[in-house]
Amino acid sequence: MTDLKTKEIDEAFEMSPEQFRAWRKALGLKQKEAADRLGLKKRMIQYYEKGNRDGKAVKIPKTVRLACYALSHNILDFDGEQVSTGPVVPGEGPVVLKAIEGGMQPESAPAE
Repeated sequence: MTDLKTKEIDEAFEMSPEQFRAWRKALGLKQKEAADRLGLKKRMIQYYEKGNRDGKAVKIPKTVRLACYALSHNILDFDGEQVSTGPVVPGEGPVVLKAIEGGMQPESAPAE
């Protein structure tokens, strides 16, 4: 069952094709580079920037929007405990692994 609040939030934060393209260009990424960083095919980047695929609307999924945010903050990857940070554009500096203090559990969640 879908939480209505979550659905409402997701709909309120849809990313437009123009916003997606502006994000990519602001980071100085070519379509292929953006696809590589997001774990997608270049063709998906093209669909997201066009806003449709074969005449049907294409929405940018929440997972991609969140990945865009992470890359905007130089977060390259996350394995559940460590974050790799560094420049999004290759060759612009070192990649660093940092452990997340306190682990993944929110403060209000009971420990297992």
